[in-house]
Amino acid sequence: MRVKVLRDQCAGHALCSATAPGVYGSDEEGQVELLISGDVPGELEADARAGAATCPEQALVIED
Repeated sequence: MRVKVLRDQCAGHALCSATAPGVYGSDEEGQVELLISGDVPGELEADARAGAATCPEQALVIED
């Protein structure tokens, strides 16, 4: 699976990084930043999904 970030939708709530700090972080502007490039490792897939689910702006799209 991969995560696609819709940066124009990110409002910087940082709920994703609070939920899944091994997958998501924030850049200097407070926007979501993926900490993983390419495919999400199997052991972090549940965290990636949980973090994406917390985004009130739906700025994170899970691609299976």
